[in-house]
Amino acid sequence: MRQNFVEELTWRGMIQDVMPDTDDHLMQEMRAAYVGIDPTADSLHIGHLVSIMMLRHFQIAGHKPIALIGGATGMIGDPSGKSAERNLLDETTLRFNQEAIKGQLTLFLDFESDTPNAALLVNNYDWMKEISFLDFIRDIGKHITVNYMMAKDSVKKRLSADAKEGMSFTEFTYQLVQAYDYLYLFENYQCTLQMGGSDQWGNITTGAELIRRKASGKGYALTCPLITKADGSKFGKTEGGNIWLDPHRTSPYKFYQYWLNTSDADAEKYIKIFTLLSKDTIEGLVQAHQGAPHERLLQKRLADEVTTMVHSKEDLENAKKASDILFGKATAELLKSLDEHIFLDIFEGVPQTTIARDLIDNGMDMIAALAAETGFLNSNGEARRELKQNSISVNKEKVKEDFMLTQKDLISDKYILLQRGKKNYFLITVE
Repeated sequence: MRQNFVEELTWRGMIQDVMPDTDDHLMQEMRAAYVGIDPTADSLHIGHLVSIMMLRHFQIAGHKPIALIGGATGMIGDPSGKSAERNLLDETTLRFNQEAIKGQLTLFLDFESDTPNAALLVNNYDWMKEISFLDFIRDIGKHITVNYMMAKDSVKKRLSADAKEGMSFTEFTYQLVQAYDYLYLFENYQCTLQMGGSDQWGNITTGAELIRRKASGKGYALTCPLITKADGSKFGKTEGGNIWLDPHRTSPYKFYQYWLNTSDADAEKYIKIFTLLSKDTIEGLVQAHQGAPHERLLQKRLADEVTTMVHSKEDLENAKKASDILFGKATAELLKSLDEHIFLDIFEGVPQTTIARDLIDNGMDMIAALAAETGFLNSNGEARRELKQNSISVNKEKVKEDFMLTQKDLISDKYILLQRGKKNYFLITVE
């Protein structure tokens, strides 16, 4: 019995619009569907995860997923949801980005098996580069009227009186180029479904219309909602920018923290979209969470699942260990066992200063370490009071006024972590 793909996405809240009869079409036999991925960076970010999870569910349901890298369209720029034209990329950069993206897609999709529904990666530059401008406007352009294209929301918004900038002819043609992709995949790979975010509905239906007019065929369309956060801020963004899948761009610790810090409402929505947990499991978690929201069961399970899927079990454990250092009990030994990059990630934004190494060669007394040499506390008197009240820690361990900072206190042979109370941290870098 073939799994019902549309039904699965529906209960997960992953369908915005779907063309009539798509469900019946998919239940008849194995089908192929594609999602377009913009190759403007050498890594995907979590904004891409929704469409990737759609492909993952599609493959689990027994169908063939196709990931289309928009090499040609990346050279143009999609106006959908944009207020200005984007930078265009050269072929060398696009190819490099494609290889990096494929490596990340293998975390979600099976490209290697010899089963009929093994995933496929294609690049629209490979077929677009051979087509001349005259051939394109003669063979493709004549099938779609300007009136039809102008009626699309993505075009209307850019041409409205409120729009600050107009729309270049290059961007205007994007709709036709994406429509041709769908036609090409329909004719060469029997691809009968295109999926994407709800902002792509106009482009996708133009592709289905081109298939009808030029190939007398039937193409289907399905979009997912654009993911938002309950507080109105943009999903997948922090003050530092995008949350990337590449661990060098966004560390597993920061990645884990992003999911862990979601609101209750968002966690309940995201756990359906970004994990493969079953409906029964998720309903059980939601119920348990509602009974004890302070335990943040939904957020913890969400962060566990997504971090393991994108990174690894080991990265998850390291991220948890790092979280314990900030929010739980930790020891100097645990701090010193951390990778330097993780350590700096944890204490990013913490007030800090740099001191000369010779200041601790013979030992530095705590009054100087807290006040005169670092400025962590305002005065020697304040330093003495805090030490007497037992509220000062060095590398997470309480110290008294007679404690001396020496080389043995260095983390990664470079750092010392001071702390007043539970939440006030100060980082000393020794050079």
